[in-house]
Amino acid sequence: MPNAKVLEEKKQLVQELKESFQDSVCTVITDYRGLNVAQVTELRKQLREAGVEYRVIKNTLLRRATSEIELEGLNEHLVGPTAIAFSKEDAVAPAKVLQEFSKKNEHLKIQGGVLEGEIVNADQIKELADLPSREGLLSMLLSVLQAPVRNFALAVKAVSDQKEGG
Repeated sequence: MPNAKVLEEKKQLVQELKESFQDSVCTVITDYRGLNVAQVTELRKQLREAGVEYRVIKNTLLRRATSEIELEGLNEHLVGPTAIAFSKEDAVAPAKVLQEFSKKNEHLKIQGGVLEGEIVNADQIKELADLPSREGLLSMLLSVLQAPVRNFALAVKAVSDQKEGG
């Protein structure tokens, strides 16, 4: 029979996982089998710099947490050594960092995840990683908004120059 203290610790961990899933805008599940300590340390450093929490959790505890918040669809991804990345602010950050890292280290496999409460597969996570950053999207929007004003100003200047010359 398990120790009462151990059971309480596991219940607390499941509760923390439930809260992490609920607070996260993007969660990515990975299989890190084959990565050495230096590679995992580098990955953790990159994720930490991006504001992403990266944890290695037992699959049984993850299954219990996902079943309590009705994300049982993730269970198919919870096979083998599992690490999970939670991002509370930036939906693209964990996908970008993990995708870039997996290009250099073929042992890291993106299994799937949760994006704003919806279960997504590995291909959808990779598509998310290919999106421009928030700053890139804002600069694209700004240039689109500036173009009509700039064109109007050039047209007014051309008319003004034409009237001065004619």
